[in-house]
Amino acid sequence: MIRAASRLLGLLLLVLLVLLAACQTSPPGPSQEAVGFGRLPGWSSDRLSEALPAFHLSCRRLSRFGPETNLGGMPDGTPVIAASTRVGSWGPACAAAAAVPDGNDAAARVFFERYLEPHAMSYGENGRALFTGYYEPEVAGARRRGGIYQTPIHRRPGNLVQTAAGPDPRGLRLRQRGRPGRPIAIPDRAGIVGGALGGRGLELAWLADPVDAFFLQIQGSGRVLLPDGSVMRVGFAGTNGRPYVAIGKVLMDRGEMERDQVSMQSIRAWLAAHPKDAAALMNANPSYVFFREVTDIPPEQGAAGALGVPLTPMRSLAVDRAFIGMAVPIYIATTDPVDQKPIQRLFLAQDTGGAIKGPVRGDIFFGWGKGAEERAGLMKGSGTAWVLLPRLQPL
Repeated sequence: MIRAASRLLGLLLLVLLVLLAACQTSPPGPSQEAVGFGRLPGWSSDRLSEALPAFHLSCRRLSRFGPETNLGGMPDGTPVIAASTRVGSWGPACAAAAAVPDGNDAAARVFFERYLEPHAMSYGENGRALFTGYYEPEVAGARRRGGIYQTPIHRRPGNLVQTAAGPDPRGLRLRQRGRPGRPIAIPDRAGIVGGALGGRGLELAWLADPVDAFFLQIQGSGRVLLPDGSVMRVGFAGTNGRPYVAIGKVLMDRGEMERDQVSMQSIRAWLAAHPKDAAALMNANPSYVFFREVTDIPPEQGAAGALGVPLTPMRSLAVDRAFIGMAVPIYIATTDPVDQKPIQRLFLAQDTGGAIKGPVRGDIFFGWGKGAEERAGLMKGSGTAWVLLPRLQPL
C-alpha cells in the first residue's frame, strides 16, 4: 500500500514538473527553411569540383547499406527533409554525380543545383552557427616503451564490442561481450592513466608527451612519427563510455581563463606553465579514447571519420548526428581565424565529435601539419549554415 501511494505521488510530481516546464519560455526550436542558391554567399566562386570527390566517398559508403538505413538528422515533417535521413533518398544524386567530369567547376555546380536544394539552418534567438576546427595531429612516439616514450595510447579492450552496425560507427555504444544487460565496467581517464589497463597488452604505441596523447584523443586520430622516420597512423576505435568534459570550460569555471581566451594553444600553454597540476586538469575529462592502427588509407588522405571514409581537408565537417545526418552536404559561411578571410564553401558531414552538440554546430577538418594545427586550435567563430538536401524532383 505504501509503495503504491509512493508511486502515485511520484507520478503526480512528474506531471506537475511537466506542466511547469511547459509554462517556461524556451528558445525557438531548430528550423530548416528552403532557400535559393543565390542566398549562399560565395556559392558562385566556390571550387565545387574539389568537393565532388568527398561527395563520391560518401556515396560509395552509403552504397553498402540498405535504402531504409537511418543516417541520423532531424525530420520535421517536411517530406524532403524527412527523406534525407534515409540512405535511399541519396540514390539519384549519387548516380548522377558519377557522370560529372573531374575538375569541372561549372559541371559540378550544375549537378549540385539540379539535384539538391539548400535549407537555411537556424536555432535560438540569432540563428547563428558555431564553428570550431580539428586536425590530424603529428606526435612523436614509438611502438615500444623506452627512453622518452613513456605515455601509452591503448587499443580497445577485447571484452568490449559494438552494439550495432551502421554508417556512423562513432555514434554506437559499447557493451561487454556476452553480457548485453551489464553496464561496461571500465575505468575513467584517471584510472586508465594510472595503469588500470596495464598488463593486458593493450598498448598500441608509446608517446613522448602526455599532453600530446591527450590532444590526440580529443582529435580522435593522428600520425605517430616513429624514431626510424616512418609514420604510424592511428584511428578512433571507441571510448570508455564516460562523458566528454572540455577542460577549457573547467579553466573558465575556475576563473583561470575568460571565454574568449580559450583555445587549444592557450590550454597547452596553461598545461606547460602548471606541470604539477596538468595531470589533474586533463583527468577532469573522464572520457578516454581507444585507437587502432590504420594501414589502408594513403598518406595524402585524412583519417577515416565517423562515416567511415577518409576525411578531406576543408571539405569534411563533424556534426551532431542527432540533428544533421551523415553524408549530408553543408554549405557554411564563417571566417578563417588566422588571416580573417571568409570561409565560404561546401562541406560534407562525414564525422562526429564528443564536443559537437546542437543543430547549428560544426567542426571543420583542417587536415594535418603545423598550418592545420594552428587554424584548428584557434577556430571558434560564428557563421551561417545551409544543408543541401535531395530535391523530390531534380530540376
